[in-house]
Amino acid sequence: MPKLAMGSLTPDDYTAVFAYLLERNGWPAGARRFDASDSVLQLIRLDDRSARAGLVPLAVPEFIRGDSTPPRGAGPSPVELTNPDSADWLYHTGTFSGMRYSRLSQLAPANVGRLAVACVFQVGSSETFQTGPLVYRGVMYLTTVRQTIAIDAATCRPRWRHTWQPRDYELWPMNRGVALARGYVVRGTADGYLLGLDARDGKLLWARHVARPDVGETITMPPLAYDDLVLIGPAGGENNIRGWIGAFRLSDGAPVWRFNTVPGPGEPGAETWANPKGLAQGGGAVWSPLALDPVKGELYVAVTNPAPDLAGHLRPGTNLYTNALVALDVRTGRLRWYDQLLPGDTHDWDLTQVSPLFRETVGGRERNLIATAGKAGVLTVLDRDTHERVYEVAITTRLNADAPVGRRPTRVCPGIHGGVEWNGPAYHPNTHLLYVPAVDWCGTYQTARTARYVPGTQYMGGGYGSDSAADARGWLTAVDAASGTVRWRYRSPKPMVAGVTATAGGLVFTGELTGDFLALDAATGRELYRFYTGSGILGGVVTYAVDGEQYVAAASGGGSYNFGREGSPTVFVFSLPPRH
Repeated sequence: MPKLAMGSLTPDDYTAVFAYLLERNGWPAGARRFDASDSVLQLIRLDDRSARAGLVPLAVPEFIRGDSTPPRGAGPSPVELTNPDSADWLYHTGTFSGMRYSRLSQLAPANVGRLAVACVFQVGSSETFQTGPLVYRGVMYLTTVRQTIAIDAATCRPRWRHTWQPRDYELWPMNRGVALARGYVVRGTADGYLLGLDARDGKLLWARHVARPDVGETITMPPLAYDDLVLIGPAGGENNIRGWIGAFRLSDGAPVWRFNTVPGPGEPGAETWANPKGLAQGGGAVWSPLALDPVKGELYVAVTNPAPDLAGHLRPGTNLYTNALVALDVRTGRLRWYDQLLPGDTHDWDLTQVSPLFRETVGGRERNLIATAGKAGVLTVLDRDTHERVYEVAITTRLNADAPVGRRPTRVCPGIHGGVEWNGPAYHPNTHLLYVPAVDWCGTYQTARTARYVPGTQYMGGGYGSDSAADARGWLTAVDAASGTVRWRYRSPKPMVAGVTATAGGLVFTGELTGDFLALDAATGRELYRFYTGSGILGGVVTYAVDGEQYVAAASGGGSYNFGREGSPTVFVFSLPPRH
């Protein structure tokens, strides 16, 4: 509060608003000025007053049946999803393996300088815009917080638009995209619903309430649709949710299985959460793309921070499965293996990426590998068969990274908003390089002696202050995928959070918060093309083909709460101009 400008008021203003709400709820005035101190807040109990007033909580429907019939014989089919045509971009990271690599080669270093804007689509709203566009048979699918939109991928002309009317409280209003399967367009909402829409016309097929905003859960991540399952989980680790990742039936959203990323009593891993003060503990949210090996039937999940975030002394132990790569049986949700990259994290350094999955020759033999990265600013590559760590490499500034968070303020790099955010590495099988975007932004941490938990609100257990946003920078780092050696770096004047896509034509496409869309030489990092879109690029950058013509699309504008709000959500589509 205010809308789209959280944290912009002064502390006195927020205290005044809080006092006003107490007054409106019938809480009597006291003998001294209200200062929102813990000693005052502990005296306030509104629940019994609400009960006496006869207030009835809002009824939230668990299931809503749409007015359309399910599509029959539509795509993409399971075969198309596991072995996609190069003309399409069928999953948030390109394919289930998350390589963010396209086999298209029409665009190349020799001609990419001639790129031109083929069309522009203005969403027409003031919402945040972090969507990862998907493209299937010439149709592009986009999301905002409430809208799901289909447009012609070559002309940008709209085909349909569905607007969700929230049934519950919208917590952290942002959304990063849809999943496509068998004629369904599936997405989550900020008020905790999973939606199934008809890909033909956008009509609602079903909606199911799967996450609870009242306890701090919200859905921001793009789902993964595999066969008859939709895989998704809630964000909200800072709100002390008890995280999970779940599978739901594609036809109606019915729950199939759930894996608790913060184990409940008696579950394996619960013993890693000591609780000497008997406080609320949780976290383990999921808000970034999944990866899948369909041959193994193995699903890879990036689990994020524990809570209270900064107060490790209030939750002694390793706190499984927070900040861990978790590998599950995609059919049953059974745990196969895990690697906890940051046990007992005290820096809010979410693990955000569990892709790409790729093969490289390491030490003279080919190995099945997986790349992981997160807000700690480290790329870690593991062997998916032996589960050993092959190498680790820093991809942004790291300062005092091993210093514990304590009562004395400590400046640390990266800070809470640093490292790898919601868009992760790309892999190029010909250059044998990983391309990793990152934020270079430091901040100061300080823990509190105790923590007070209010359901649905942030539960930090300490204080944090970012360095000036003017000092924040970004990197795109090209790393040798077999050895971890850094081959080249591109430095951006602002954080890099946009999608990164590599192509068989020898290019890497990405975007900057400066508003620039970029094409770089995949082998050297040399800048080959730049176009100013007018506002920061925070969403996906994807490539695809329509009628044999290669296009590149970038989601610009809208901004985010952490990296600035500017410009309206807009999709720019680029291609080579026709020769006359």
